[in-house]
Amino acid sequence: MERLLVSGASGPIGSALLASFDPQKTQIVRLVRRRVQSAEQSPSQVSWDPLAPVSPAAVSGFDAVIHLSGESVVGRWSAEKKKAIRESRVHGTRNLATALAQSQAKPRVLVCASAVGFYGNRGEEVLREESPAGQGFLPDVCREWEDASRIAAEAGIRTVNIRIGLVLSSQGGALAKMMKAFKLGLGGRIGSGKQWWSWIHVDDIVGGIHHAMERESLSGPVNLVAPNPVRNAEFTKVLASVLGRPAIFPVPEFALRLIFGKQAAQEMLLASQRVKPGKLTTSGYAFRFLDLRAALENLVG
Repeated sequence: MERLLVSGASGPIGSALLASFDPQKTQIVRLVRRRVQSAEQSPSQVSWDPLAPVSPAAVSGFDAVIHLSGESVVGRWSAEKKKAIRESRVHGTRNLATALAQSQAKPRVLVCASAVGFYGNRGEEVLREESPAGQGFLPDVCREWEDASRIAAEAGIRTVNIRIGLVLSSQGGALAKMMKAFKLGLGGRIGSGKQWWSWIHVDDIVGGIHHAMERESLSGPVNLVAPNPVRNAEFTKVLASVLGRPAIFPVPEFALRLIFGKQAAQEMLLASQRVKPGKLTTSGYAFRFLDLRAALENLVG
């Protein structure tokens, strides 16, 4: 039986991922922030504090580790919020990677979350794994996040940094927040609507993680996005159509800055990221959802 260690298991991605494994063939252990009284009472959990060193013995003996946890980027980016976003990802990954590197029985693979925020606001540029990092808070965090995982890679653990795009899931995330406005007939393009959004159905995130675990040829950054990014105006038009609602209320940039703050609005909602899944495609991954309309109809239509 294969043993997996998973952090961030309670989020939309983690929940979908855990449901995809056969319990007869896979033992899943969650890396959780709350304190576990004893291993006997909770054999399916390992307690950790992302900001503190992790015991190598606690993470030894797993076949694969999937690291998804991190402070949500949604909300106003106060100094405190930005600190939590950075530390939960960079320090958490560094502490986990250090423990894995020092463990007696190392995993064969570490799949570590990252984000297309790595590229920053790049306009019309087509972005691939070899493209350099952009400028701004999110690109800096993503670069440091990925760098922290190299401790495991340098110890001989195959490490895959999945740069995740806009997640389409009915269980939470950005889509659920957008749907509330659209269902009330208050949806519309965001800002100019010209910015590229690189989206991915949650089933393809799950499939992509399985693919990254199984393909020995994959390591380093892997863009986890559908092959067909769309402009925001097209995204909102299709979403409104699938929901049978109008999309006539554009959200102006000044309103976004009032709600989220200037930096968060600029880097999350107004940034243009035209990302292609080069490594997934060339390594033979077959996407379940190539078309945005089909993906949205599957989730909410």
